[in-house]
This record gives sequence, C-alpha cells and structure tokens, in this order.
Amino acid sequence: MNASRHPVSLLRLLNNLLLVYLLYMLCRVVYICEFWDLYSEGWQSLSIGSLLVGGLRFDTSAILYTNTLYILLVLLPLPRKLTAGHVWRTVLKVLFVVVNALMLVLNLVDTVYSRYSGRRTTWTFFSEFSNEGNLADIVGVEILRHWYLVLIGLAFIAALVLLYRHPYNSPSTRPLRSWQYLLISFGCVLLYAPLAVIGMRGGASTAIRPITISNANQYVNRPDEAAIVLNTPFSLLRTMGKTTFTDPEYFPDDRLDAIYSPLHLPCDAGTDTLTRSPNIVVIILESFGQEYFGAYNDYPGYTPFLDSLIAHSLTFRHSYANGRKSIDGMPSILSGIPMFVEPFFVTGYSLNNVSGIAGELSHQGYTTAFFHGAENGSMGFQAFARTSGFQHYYGRTEYEADSRFGGADDFDGTWAIWDEEFMQYYAAVMEQLPQPFMTALFTATSHHPFVVPERYSDSLRADGHPLHTCIRYTDHALRRFFAAASRMPWYRNTLFVITADHTNINEERTYNTPLGTFSVPIILFSPSGQLPTGMSNAVAQQTDIMPTLLGFTGCRRPYVAYGVDLLHTPDSLTWAIHYNNGVYQYVQDGHLLLFDGQQPVGWYDIQADPMLQHNLLPTDDRRLARYTERTQAIIQSYMQRMVGNQLTP
Repeated sequence: MNASRHPVSLLRLLNNLLLVYLLYMLCRVVYICEFWDLYSEGWQSLSIGSLLVGGLRFDTSAILYTNTLYILLVLLPLPRKLTAGHVWRTVLKVLFVVVNALMLVLNLVDTVYSRYSGRRTTWTFFSEFSNEGNLADIVGVEILRHWYLVLIGLAFIAALVLLYRHPYNSPSTRPLRSWQYLLISFGCVLLYAPLAVIGMRGGASTAIRPITISNANQYVNRPDEAAIVLNTPFSLLRTMGKTTFTDPEYFPDDRLDAIYSPLHLPCDAGTDTLTRSPNIVVIILESFGQEYFGAYNDYPGYTPFLDSLIAHSLTFRHSYANGRKSIDGMPSILSGIPMFVEPFFVTGYSLNNVSGIAGELSHQGYTTAFFHGAENGSMGFQAFARTSGFQHYYGRTEYEADSRFGGADDFDGTWAIWDEEFMQYYAAVMEQLPQPFMTALFTATSHHPFVVPERYSDSLRADGHPLHTCIRYTDHALRRFFAAASRMPWYRNTLFVITADHTNINEERTYNTPLGTFSVPIILFSPSGQLPTGMSNAVAQQTDIMPTLLGFTGCRRPYVAYGVDLLHTPDSLTWAIHYNNGVYQYVQDGHLLLFDGQQPVGWYDIQADPMLQHNLLPTDDRRLARYTERTQAIIQSYMQRMVGNQLTP
C-alpha cells in the first residue's frame, strides 16, 4: 500500500499553519519594536486584546490566501500523490517554505520602508518605483544598516524548515481503502472551502464586506497605529488590481456643490493684480518636516538659512502636507490634488486631464519649467510635469550636458546631482528663461541613503539621524542658491514658495502624532516686499499653493484645486485634509476630525491636546456635524472627478 493512501494528519497540517501564524505575530512584534518611538506615546491606551484579535483577523486572511495552494495539494486525492511519495512530500515542503519565507521577508522589509511611507506597502509601490534603476544599491545599504533584521529573517526561515511537519501519517498507520481515502480527502476539502472563504473575507456574516486596509482602524485609537494590526502580504493582496476610487454617494449632485466644490472661478481682482506678472519659483524640499526648523520650534533646528528667510516671509504655523510620499506631494503642490487612498498618478486615472500652476500660467504668457536632478523619468516626475502643463524639463541629462557645470562628477552615486550644484544650475538656467516664468525645483539630497558630499561630512555633521546632516546640507545649498539668484535681474520680481513633499524621520513627540507626521513648512517670500510677513495662524496645506499663486497673479480662467487662496481667505475658513491609513483627517479652527468613510471616529481639540490623547467623541459640538459634512463632500467631489475625468473645468 502506498504511503499516500494513509490519511492526512490534520494535526500536522495545523501545526504548520500555526507555525506561520506565530512567525507573522513575531514579525508584528519586530515592527512595533522598530517603531516604538511612534507607538510608545499612546501604547497604554491601546487594548492588547484588540490588537491580538485584529492581528489574527488580518493574518488569517493573508495566510489563507498565500497557503491555499499548499493546503489543497495536501488535501486533494491527486493521482500524482499515489506514485511519488517522497518526491511529493519534498515538493509540498519546498512550496510551503518558499511561499511563507517570501511573506515573512515582505513583512520585515516593510519594517524599514514604512518608516518613510507612513503605512504598510500597497500594490502601487511597484508602479511608483518602476522607473528606478538604483533600488539594488538602496537595498544593499539597508541590509547593512539593518543587519539585525536580516538575522531575524534567517531565523524565521530556519524555523519554517526545521519545525515543518510532513502532513501525512507514517506508514505504520493502518492504510485506507481507496473509497475511504477519497471520502476523507473530499470531506476535508469540503470542510476547508467555506472556512477559507470566511477567513479570507474576515467574517462569516453576509452583511460583512471583505475586510480592507481601513478595517484595521477599528482595533486602534489612531490611524498611524493601524499598521500594527495589518501585515504587508494582506496590504499587497488587497490592493492588487483593485479599483482605487469609487463614488461614496453621500449627497445628490445638486447638494454636493452647495456644500463644497473645488471649482475656482476667475479672480475678482483689481487692475493692480491683473497687470502684475511676477515670476513664480516653487522649491519643493525632499523630506523637510517642520520638526527640523528652529523657526517652528523652541530649539535651534538644522536650518539656519531658512530660519533667517522665514523672518522676512509669510509663513504658516499650521501647515500640512497632503500625503506622506514624494509622489503624493507633486500633484498636491503643483496641481491642487491631494492624495486620497492611493497616489492617483500611479493608478489607472493617471491619464485624466490635469491642469496645474504651470498649465494655468502658460495661458497667461508664462514660460514654465520643472527641475529635478535625478535620472530623467525618475519617480514619474517628468511625466507628471508634462501632464500638468510644464513646457520644459531639466533633469540629470540636461545638467550633465551643460559644460558650465561638473557633469557626471556631481552625481551623488544613488539618486541625483548634489543639491548644491543643481541649485546653481537652476539659477543659471532661470537667468536665460524669458520672463515672466514659473519654475519648480524638486531637491534630492535629503533622501535615503542620507549622505552628503565628502567635503561637508565634518563641517555640516548633525546629531541624531543621518537625515539631519542632509537637512543642514540642503539648507546650505539654499543659502548659496539665494546668494546667486539675488544678483540676477529676475530676482526682485519673483515670488518664492518653499515647501516640502512630506515629512520623514520624526523624533520629537509633537511630530509623532497622526497630525504631526504631516507638518511641513509653507513659506512665501517676496524680495520686493509685495507680501505681508510674519507667522500666520491660518491652516495651510499643499493644495492651497495653487489657488494662492493663481490669486496672486490674477487668474484668468476657471480651474479645479482642492484648496483655498491663503492671501484672500479668513483664517477661520482655512482648512486641511489628508488620508492616513484608511482615515481622513480634517483640520479647521483648532480641531481635528477623523472620519473613516462612514462616520466620525475621532474629534480632538489640537490646541488643548496637541498629543491627541483625548478623543472628545461623543460630543455636542456643532462644528463636528458641519466638518463631517464638509469632509464627505470633499471626498465625494474628489472621487467623482477622478472617475469622471473632471479634474479640469
């Protein structure tokens, strides 16, 4: 009698699956330890029981999705099993180990990447980095930097190999007759099928929709804690090939526009504004959170030049990014489009008609150009620049072709031309552009792997994370840029906007909250003094930059942007919105609303409770209903316009 005709040991099969559950949970423990600086503040208010229940729910879904082939091959009475006993067992073990080792590696890799993305990795990661040729170098650096995660991963894989149990009873067990073998095997499959569906969906009730990433928020107190109960295989599987945007249908269309519309009509401005054609320069700083500025804090920071510039600028104390990645910042800053759910430019909606500051000012006779010192095409910036109306693009290719500069010798070895050299190039090219012009620069050096030119490794070295040294370097590069630009004829007739694409490493407690992780600078500087100066108490967000600049130049055409003109909107009516791990965060008038797409889940007084320790729900504050309705209207408008290709009038 062939060994395969002996019954499957369900206990051994269960042993193998429980081993995977245990390793997923250990990955979660590693994740929490790696992010303890983020989670320690609110840890005591979390329910360990809820975390375990939530983690098991998402782990069950991921484990069943990824191990169903293995389980079915074990259970099904396949003819191959009757003729290849030892070989068949080896095939099953290799399948089990390889699949689960890959899933565990994904979890551990995300322990590193989530530090920069602010969430578990989703399927759009592969679109976002599809044009990058330096990922192998970056991975190599991170393997050295996080060697302990490599050892943990090897230990987990060894556990899969050594603790695996063959899921068949030994030959000493009494063999089954053919009909018994078939009956038991098919019975196990019939039992497994509904259990697998329930586990994958996350529940048995027909009223329960299959769980998604946003369901993680029911087990935690804050959106940034959702990653604790999630796992990376689940996040990838749940977002693979999914329709990103759907109309929530909160309101009928006629009421929707009455509550909120992103359509901006031509400016009602005086003759002064309509005849003014200042140059516009937008500088987007990689990873410059407010945490690194002395001007925003009660400590010196790492930006002495920018702090001195802020003293002569209009700056916003409560200013926020609309996303956590570079590809979120580009559309938010330059086109007034926030990031909801996924960066739209790596979804199927990337072909939508899009305008932007450059496109609108082109219609007013402006020359427009985008500058980024990385490989042309990197991060999809060149494609988005063209889509949003930039006439010219200057990247690493153009820099290295300019004999006035150092060419390939100025490449940082990983991402781009060093900021200092590329900013000098930026100023020199602008001197040649016909005025008025609108340009945007995206810096690169303050990016992983966080290195600066060797000549500054000592003089600009900063304490703490290596990013701080990069911040000092880019601040120095800006000092040199403004020194060069101030000697050029276009300088005084220019409005400079300085902001960041997103925050990065947050070490200060106040910047480790769900709101603090979005805190970036928004600085408006006019050398000729055409703007007021000082620190404004208005709420500002990246999507306000487009309406503000078009209002300043006297926009002639209607356009779509999810923000307000900060120069002509009362402080009390300014607001900000961002999407954080399945929850929308709406800020206005000193309060923060957390909305999960169905109902409010958080209401905070951010002035009295900056650490967001006290959720005021339930409350009779009348602003809650008003801000909830507005948040719903913004979401619905966004989804409708994405799906209907209505991002331009």
